[in-house]
Amino acid sequence: MKERDIYKFSDNRTKARAYFCYLFTKNLPNKLPSITSEAIVGRLRKINGDLKRSEGVYLLDERGIQVSPTYLQSNQLDDDVGQIRSTRAYYYRAMKEKRCTITDPYPSLITQELTITASQPIFDENGNIKYVACLDMPLDEVLKITQPVALDTVAVKVSVISYFAFSVGLFFVAALLFVKAIAVFVPMGLDFNAIEVKDIFKATILLTLALAIFDLVKTLFDEEVLGHGKHHENNGPHPTMIRFLGSIIIALSIESLMLVFKFAMTDPALLLNAIYIIGGVALL
Repeated sequence: MKERDIYKFSDNRTKARAYFCYLFTKNLPNKLPSITSEAIVGRLRKINGDLKRSEGVYLLDERGIQVSPTYLQSNQLDDDVGQIRSTRAYYYRAMKEKRCTITDPYPSLITQELTITASQPIFDENGNIKYVACLDMPLDEVLKITQPVALDTVAVKVSVISYFAFSVGLFFVAALLFVKAIAVFVPMGLDFNAIEVKDIFKATILLTLALAIFDLVKTLFDEEVLGHGKHHENNGPHPTMIRFLGSIIIALSIESLMLVFKFAMTDPALLLNAIYIIGGVALL
């Protein structure tokens, strides 16, 4: 699933950048006198050969003009020489940040699959950028690099299956509560005079619980199973927990309001208990 892959890449972007920075730093000549494009291209082609799954490598000058062919695994694209890449993110971000950068995933012009480009500025002995070395890598291969342990993959799959099972179970609980709430009124038909206030309170409480559980199911399924919107700050509260607590607070608020009306009509002496519940909701 491409959307899930994009979220995974977003979560592991720092690892991916660290990997490519290490790769460039280890293999490419930099901050040396008389650096030539031939020397850089030779090292780029070595990286391309070692990676096996890389899409291609190429070299840009300081103006963003491609000065080498695009070297693929099997051949080279000589027509790319002279192409202007100054508007591409991998060029201007490397020039602006003056360090190794990686782009967001984008459709490759060669394979039509999602790919990312890692770029490394090459400095001369005076600290001026002379070239920008670029490497294209398919997104799925980047994810394999940043998540190389098979155990992690198994754990993720088990987690997704577990959340799916819990989501299905909770959905049936919400459905049963909804049916039970509707069943309170079905036997009475259209005889509204037969409906008692306590039945309305009971149905309202059941429907509120069903709504809270259903909202939790929707959030769990959307984030943990489908992976939508799962990216969040690691040091912040989890969105699922925020949604869950919000649903519980709304449910308790409605139920405490129901109790206020119920005790006001049946036993005013118990109103203090409703006040305690309202105070607890306010504290939450």
